[in-house]
Amino acid sequence: MNRHPMKPTDPRIRHYTDRHIRTLLAEVQERGRKFGLIFPSADTDRTINGRVLVRFNTAPASTLLNLLTLLLDADRETWCDS
Repeated sequence: MNRHPMKPTDPRIRHYTDRHIRTLLAEVQERGRKFGLIFPSADTDRTINGRVLVRFNTAPASTLLNLLTLLLDADRETWCDS
């Protein structure tokens, strides 16, 4: 697929609550495990200017969403290749 990464300034980010981000973190943890990606300390950090930060060294939530998109794409490719 030819998607562009979500930028930290994307206005859609403001619609994600702390609860949404925690749910997405759990999904990244689960999907990333089979690729050897382990984020034991990943959690939400704080909200700045209406944007929830994720504790990947205070990365914006867009980093989490972009990582999840990559994992979902990799999962689809693995499924299609089987």
